[in-house]
Amino acid sequence: MKKEDLLLLFKEQFGYVENARVFFAPGRVNLIGEHLDYNGGHVFPAALTFGTWAVAAPRDDWEYNFRSENIPLPVSCSAANDIHYKKEDDWANYPKGVLKELKEHYPDGAFTGADILFYGNIPNGAGLSSSASIELAAGLAFSRLAGLEVPILELVKIGQRVENHFIGVNSGIMDQFAVGMGKEGHAVALKCDSLSYVYIPVDITGYKLIITNTNKRRGLADSKYNERRSECEQGLAILQNYIPNADSLGDISHEQWQTIKQHIEDETIRRRVEHVISENERVLKAMDSLQGDDLLAFGKRMKESHESLRDDYEVTGPELDALFEEASKQEGCIGTRMTGAGFGGCSISLVKEEAVDVFIKEVGEKYEKRIGLKPSFYIAEIGGGAREI
Repeated sequence: MKKEDLLLLFKEQFGYVENARVFFAPGRVNLIGEHLDYNGGHVFPAALTFGTWAVAAPRDDWEYNFRSENIPLPVSCSAANDIHYKKEDDWANYPKGVLKELKEHYPDGAFTGADILFYGNIPNGAGLSSSASIELAAGLAFSRLAGLEVPILELVKIGQRVENHFIGVNSGIMDQFAVGMGKEGHAVALKCDSLSYVYIPVDITGYKLIITNTNKRRGLADSKYNERRSECEQGLAILQNYIPNADSLGDISHEQWQTIKQHIEDETIRRRVEHVISENERVLKAMDSLQGDDLLAFGKRMKESHESLRDDYEVTGPELDALFEEASKQEGCIGTRMTGAGFGGCSISLVKEEAVDVFIKEVGEKYEKRIGLKPSFYIAEIGGGAREI
């Protein structure tokens, strides 16, 4: 959206536009490497060109007034008082949590209040990191208005702490990292425990990345996300008896896993760990394939990823599986998988450019016939990270 249009929306909400500044944070799509961020593994996300805009102007009465063009629920809080999570505040708990973290970690900041309007074009609950996008946009707005140049990486860490401690979701850092540190035309090859990363160009000439939304909304906190994390922690605790220097499942190689997997007697825990370790291996091979211009091999790894998430991690569900099956049948689709936490949300597919229209038509019709929901399709473009406009 154009800056001047956003400023007009702000004026409609608050009655003035003087001193207003505009910030943007993208959504993200993970090309491969699901449920690895909280297991210390490798992930391969990319920032998108759509996301969340925050238009903010300073106040001097300690009041922070939050408005959204997407959700008609105005929320206010005072920086002069303690800030607490309130279920009834819904979406506004994300910026509230960010403000609380910034106040605590940067006590010298001039957090004197602000009017802030949020506008986003990421589908809520679709698994494209709408919450991380709000957190980074809010973090930039709050810190810059307070006269602070907080590094983006610190805002990334603040966003994760908000999810973990304020919202109550035991998520890893991938979403916030991709949203904050994304680079146009590149995916981020990130090791989630050490935060070591490199940018890898995504050259898919002749193909398009198609995001398909099941339009079954999922909620992280209400899903089995925290349960899966607990299962992985149980598996790691057992394996550390045999590999004491493994700080995370991401530190255990596929070869090591083959020699010690029998020590996990619980079949469910063993399958969860099987996914994590095999997915970590797939990510590394997929990165190599992309850098070697072998898109067919990259697409093959995408499909293997979905099958592992379906069979071993059990986070797909009938909607995502139907999309996977119907997309896999399309002649021009060389790779497809669920993306995000699962239990609804989106899939990502690598489709020949000339086959995109047929892909959207065929997959859309067959999915709707099977599931009873009409899916939404987006042609994804890889954009830059969070910034002031």
